[in-house]
Amino acid sequence: MTLDGSGFSGSGFSGSGFSGSGFSGSGFSTVCCDLDGVVWRGDDPIPGSDEGVAALRAGGLRVVFVTNNSSGTRADYAAKLVACGVPAVPDDVLSSAMAAAQMLAADLAPGARVLACSGPGVREALEAVGLVAVDSEPADAVVVGWHRNFDFDRLAVASDAVRAGARFVATNVDPTYPSAGGVLPGNGALVAAVKTAAGREPEVAGKPMAPMAALVRSICGDHGVMIGDRPSTDGAFAAVLGWPFALVLSGIVGRAGEEPIPDPAPPLVAADLRALAPDLLRAAQTTGPRAR
Repeated sequence: MTLDGSGFSGSGFSGSGFSGSGFSGSGFSTVCCDLDGVVWRGDDPIPGSDEGVAALRAGGLRVVFVTNNSSGTRADYAAKLVACGVPAVPDDVLSSAMAAAQMLAADLAPGARVLACSGPGVREALEAVGLVAVDSEPADAVVVGWHRNFDFDRLAVASDAVRAGARFVATNVDPTYPSAGGVLPGNGALVAAVKTAAGREPEVAGKPMAPMAALVRSICGDHGVMIGDRPSTDGAFAAVLGWPFALVLSGIVGRAGEEPIPDPAPPLVAADLRALAPDLLRAAQTTGPRAR
């Protein structure tokens, strides 16, 4: 389904670069695709997501997966993509854990101690930039990322470190996380607990914030399209990048208690990735590729 509209106003998203059903002046050869709610829900593949990615690649588009979920490593996500029928390698995946680690590495000395209140994805990203992931104080920084074993003890350790002066970074503040059975509390819920206990606001690294945009631009260049299921995150991130936004309804949007379809809607709205691919390919053929 293709809907007319210039963008998503009222939530930091306006002027998408589309014109009617096309992408006026927005030549692209790279597509950044969210994972949760677009390729899978929890451990369940979204039907047709493998076909959608295959169609985009067959049409000459590069597909990079950009996720706010920092719980897994890049290899974990690549393996999960393969299990969903989508060929992938770790370099195909960019996560909010990477954005958080690169943001910290720009200011902290190599070997600085970072308390990882998170899953293994954050630890991997920290170690990749020369920082040391730790479980207790002293710590130069605290990174809070989504993980299922967050509990009172982890809350106490993280908030103590922040109160003691450690830099407080959130991989993202998405309030919910799409799962096979509905939605789960997202990292925003974990961050809110640490924020409340520590009395400090976090720096946010992931979509739609500037550190994630810098990471994406460094890998993908200046021109592309963002595909996602959450307008407040993926749509706003597209606006930060200056890219068009394509919305799929296979994740958060339209579910009870979650986000509605924006009004005005993005020009490209589809039930899922398989349904979106033909319109996206037509747009790419209309505008032609643009250099990085």
